[in-house]
Amino acid sequence: NLIFVVSGSSQERCFSVPAQPVPPLAQTLQGYLRALEPLIPEEELVHTRKNIQKFCGEGGLGPQLQEGLERRAKHSNNWISDWWVQWAYLESRQPLPVHSNPAISLPKRDFSDWRGQLVFASKLIAAALDFKNVVDNGRLPVEYMRGQPLCMELFPLLFSSCRIPGRKHDTITHHSRARHITVVRNYQFFQMDVYNSDGSRMTESQIHAQLLRIRAESWKTDKEPMGILTSEHRQTWGQAYSRLLKDKLNKESVRAIEKGLFTLCLDSPVMRVSDDKYDRMAAQILHGGGTHSNSGNRWFDKTLQFVVGEDGSWGLLYEQATAEGPPIATLLDHILQYCKKPDPKKTPLIPLQMPKKLYFNIDREIKRDIEHAKQNLDILINDLDIRCFNFQRFGKELPKRHNLSPNSFIQVALQLAYYKVHNEVCASCDIASQRMFRGGRTDYIRSPTNQMLKFVLTFDDPSITREAKLELLREAIETYVTLTDQALKGQSIDRHLLGLKLQAIEEGLSVPRLFMDTAYGLATHWKLRTGQVPANTDSVMCFGPLVPDGYAVCYNPQPDHVHFSVTAFNCCEETQAETLAATLHSTLCQLQELLQPTV
Repeated sequence: NLIFVVSGSSQERCFSVPAQPVPPLAQTLQGYLRALEPLIPEEELVHTRKNIQKFCGEGGLGPQLQEGLERRAKHSNNWISDWWVQWAYLESRQPLPVHSNPAISLPKRDFSDWRGQLVFASKLIAAALDFKNVVDNGRLPVEYMRGQPLCMELFPLLFSSCRIPGRKHDTITHHSRARHITVVRNYQFFQMDVYNSDGSRMTESQIHAQLLRIRAESWKTDKEPMGILTSEHRQTWGQAYSRLLKDKLNKESVRAIEKGLFTLCLDSPVMRVSDDKYDRMAAQILHGGGTHSNSGNRWFDKTLQFVVGEDGSWGLLYEQATAEGPPIATLLDHILQYCKKPDPKKTPLIPLQMPKKLYFNIDREIKRDIEHAKQNLDILINDLDIRCFNFQRFGKELPKRHNLSPNSFIQVALQLAYYKVHNEVCASCDIASQRMFRGGRTDYIRSPTNQMLKFVLTFDDPSITREAKLELLREAIETYVTLTDQALKGQSIDRHLLGLKLQAIEEGLSVPRLFMDTAYGLATHWKLRTGQVPANTDSVMCFGPLVPDGYAVCYNPQPDHVHFSVTAFNCCEETQAETLAATLHSTLCQLQELLQPTV
């Protein structure tokens, strides 16, 4: 077991976090078959059942691979996390914006010009540094879920971490002694120290003075947007990265960005493309709005990027190989609490060094790389359809009053809305934390279940009574609650199936037929990527779909309202974010009517 020692006011408290279990093979394969039942016809199920029998029967590879995973579990920090990070993130060749990096857009602040922007940015930097100090000194309280302590390993990695592009796969770098952040404005990067020579954190007024200097040094916008390179397809960026770092000056500048504690993006005013401020703000944080807007003001490889606009908009963008939703939510909660208080530190009378502007030597090849990256990013941005809305008829208190799980209630609503639009259900994944285990990351909670499908198919049938529909709704929700409970105990099926496949590759065996089956392809073609962001504030999370013909839906349930973001790709004629968002809105209203009929 991993022991966390956390300093308390009177004594040190120790918490034990168990190793992540390898689920039983038979249990996972039964769960897999159950997950397929609502998705594929009976004749295909028969074929898959035969493949499963061969896989786990006498002479099959299943038991051998399971033993390999159990051996791996005994001799590693976590039997799946390193594989997952490598497979899902570092070996993925898709661009980081839209496809991978989640964005969180937060409620607008009370300012509307560059002066307010810099004052708030100073506070934000001080708040993030204060959080880092809490983490470094072991004062961050251990988090709990359902009475169990959670693994806190990811928190120190939020700072001074960066993803490094490679031709075949990426790597992660982490620097523990950084004393600076990078600030980017008008596509120009600056290295800005945030600690005084005595090791103390700079005060807000010191930080503000430095940001004023950076603004004065970065008023021109005719610079090459170097940050755009990080938005490229990973193999393309890996090749450009090698060319870029051949030059000593370029290498020094890139290393300064990579080693920085985090990046602050000071965005310029945005042209109004959408009438909806929520859509506009989410897009701005997610990808910067395009090459003629603020996309050059990003370094997408960086683990943490704070974005502050001149219009009061702000948010955070994070890279998932080293960061995850719950630790980010804890960081944001600390920042929001800190921002309510005046700066406790008095400003020392110390002359400050000028922030260091980071220069690049741009030859013809790099100039060409930048032009290609600009074209590709604008294509990606124009392809993404974003719809954010605040559902105000009810929030998580309504399902709670009826003894229903709010998250499971929303998941049923999503399946019903998808069915109303497409006349079918689809493979959907909801993210479940595995932080109750040492080094745990995430697993998926799958839907639809048979019970969900039954409810969805009868919902609009006038011959079915309200009582019968309510009973089917309860059954659908309770089944999803059971799947959630299994996932939180490390007993979900998807990481286990992936582990079995990767274990075969590790042992130099051919990939078992089970994973070459059309059913497996369908079951892992996630047309609905979902994620709950349980935050204490009205934040909106946003990311792109996992597949070209899919959607991504994020939601933040508050007591009396729910924030939603829906994304889809314009290149797919069948999917429209606006249509699914509107249908989801009306579906939630219909479910409210089912629970609380108006007489």
